[in-house]
Amino acid sequence: MKKILVACGSGIATSTVARNKLEEDLQDRGINMSQISMNQTSIPQIPSMASEYDVIVTTARYKEDVGVPVINGLSFLTGIGEDTAVDKIVEALEM
Repeated sequence: MKKILVACGSGIATSTVARNKLEEDLQDRGINMSQISMNQTSIPQIPSMASEYDVIVTTARYKEDVGVPVINGLSFLTGIGEDTAVDKIVEALEM
């Protein structure tokens, strides 16, 4: 099971939108979502949770090294560069 953590400022609003769009994009690529677990959190919680995940997607800039790939997911809100972000996530998950 691959694990994705989606983070935004509060862990509620924009991370929900990004998570839903990412899930839709992964399904559109034929990825079996039963093999992926996605959770949401706030940006400040990333360091304490990172080790439990394969990739982290944020809706805000995040530069801290937490030992797993951190991918900017702002494109899931704007639609600009969305395919590139999905490519990076799929690559990080090695799918």
